[in-house]
Amino acid sequence: MSENKIKDRLLSLPSSFTILFIIIVIMSILTWFVPAGTYEVNEAGEIIAGTFAYTDQQPQGLWDVFMAPVKGMLGTDTTPGAIEVSLFILVVGGFLGVVDKTGALDTAIAQVVSANKGREKMLIPILMFIFALGGTTYGMAEETLAFYPLIIPVMIAVGFDMLVAVSVVLLGAGVGVLASTVNPFATGVASQALGISPGNGIVLRLVFFVVMYVIAVAYVYRYATKVQKDRENSMVAEDYEENKKKFKTKDTHDKMNTRQKIVIFLFGLTFLLMVLGLIPWTLLNEDWTLFENLNTWLMGLPLIGTVLGQQMVPLGDWYFVEITMLFLAMAIIIGIVYRVPEEDIVSGFVNGAKDLLSVALIVALARGIQVIMNEGMITATILHFGEETLSGLSPVVFSVLTYIFYIPLSFLIPSTSGLASATMGIMGPLGTFVGVAEHIVVTAFQSASGIVNLITPTSGVVMGALAIAGVELTTWWKFTAKLIGIIFVVTCILMALGVLFF
Repeated sequence: MSENKIKDRLLSLPSSFTILFIIIVIMSILTWFVPAGTYEVNEAGEIIAGTFAYTDQQPQGLWDVFMAPVKGMLGTDTTPGAIEVSLFILVVGGFLGVVDKTGALDTAIAQVVSANKGREKMLIPILMFIFALGGTTYGMAEETLAFYPLIIPVMIAVGFDMLVAVSVVLLGAGVGVLASTVNPFATGVASQALGISPGNGIVLRLVFFVVMYVIAVAYVYRYATKVQKDRENSMVAEDYEENKKKFKTKDTHDKMNTRQKIVIFLFGLTFLLMVLGLIPWTLLNEDWTLFENLNTWLMGLPLIGTVLGQQMVPLGDWYFVEITMLFLAMAIIIGIVYRVPEEDIVSGFVNGAKDLLSVALIVALARGIQVIMNEGMITATILHFGEETLSGLSPVVFSVLTYIFYIPLSFLIPSTSGLASATMGIMGPLGTFVGVAEHIVVTAFQSASGIVNLITPTSGVVMGALAIAGVELTTWWKFTAKLIGIIFVVTCILMALGVLFF
């Protein structure tokens, strides 16, 4: 073996799968030394403040380490499984495989590239704003995994790299979730736990949204400009040609035929229905019952209701089961509309699903970390440590330290709604005791959860996105390091200003 090859091997970093498994092992070791603890919960499963008690140690052994990814896929009593997300990813891959058989998407992407010659970078703020809106309104996260195969070819074709492509979606939606102006799964759950309106503190959260969006866009835009000017400035320059072949597009001179235009319409309709189905309309506004009323009316029709199926779920109440069904159904419809032979529909679907198999598996592995932490019963102990540490501080210091405290806690509990349910009953009253408005505590929580979920390996969204793009986690960390530092400092400043002026 040559000296250069030996050097490259020594310098090479482990894959994302290996990093995740190493973290599972480290967390299992911690369960041997960090005291186990638990809180009492009410009938709704919410933690009751002041009820923490140490309990018998629950050290996680080799059996538990290797079971963690399995339980991460299937779920446990304390940790929801990743099976629904993983199946969704596979079906999206199959859907895209069928669409690929029509050639419509490649041709459409080529025309987008051709139409934006000379102003390619304008796609960045526009697309990031769209994803940020999804993040801030309904917590768009796992759902973004369906968009990467669409966005990546566009970004590569116009001369950017994989990091720009991933950033447009992941950072776009991520900063939206960080601000969570009306996100019912973050702001809504946390506010409900404290008995306040989700509208409390919305002005501060709007400021967060604007500031974080501008910071993220400026960061990605600056990097994209450097890459477009000289490809050697890319952190993944060595993979550019390979990625260009992998995510190739058709000749820009090709024009879509009529059937391809219909396919693109159905393709766009699929994503529109997904978004409409996932936004919890009645949680945002209890009087907005249009889709529920429409569903009830359809189900009441003598023949149509029976044909559609009596268990049809109204838009707004969908989750992964329903959107997985949507992509499966639309894959079949698109295949039939384009007159793709039956064997080609099946082969396209299977091959497309196979392309995203590693993504589906990595989501389960990431969830395994949470399984180890919960079954080792050390999450409550860490929460109790924060409960004791933060009491008796000045309002400004409390708000900033609450934000900092929620950062490691967000690593342990990547789910924003899960974290809110587990902690707000403690942190909210604690804030009130030191003179901090409850909505400030909500903002601290969602800001910390938001920044962590941009980079944490415990997030299936992060790991899934990087797996689709073929970007290593360590490369993503290196790329986002300065951005995370900027967001952290700005958030601390905004939290302090929030206490003083909001």
